[in-house]
Amino acid sequence: MSKTDVLTIDAKTLVKAWQDALPEFIKPTGECSIQADEKFSDTLLIHIKDDGRSHYSFDFRVKYVDDREIHVEFVDVEKGEVHADEQTDIIQSLVKDYIRHIRECAQSLKGVTKQ
Repeated sequence: MSKTDVLTIDAKTLVKAWQDALPEFIKPTGECSIQADEKFSDTLLIHIKDDGRSHYSFDFRVKYVDDREIHVEFVDVEKGEVHADEQTDIIQSLVKDYIRHIRECAQSLKGVTKQ
């Protein structure tokens, strides 16, 4: 991040903005929780619970590259309380969809993060 593109929003405000916005991008298929990464102030941890019959839950790490661009990392998937095979077609499809929704949410928050 260059000095002109540094993320200047505080973590609490960033988390609140994501908590307000992300559910609109994943409805009606899921619910989510967002928290700040305690180690990195420019990173969020996102947990998405899929409301479908599969009962999958997904974890993502979202790191701000600058005040408008993010890097999304898929961390884990579980079915119920058990780790699920990440390589199945259904999981890969859901991960792609959720990453797309996360990116759309980040775009919608440009006015908040670019100050």
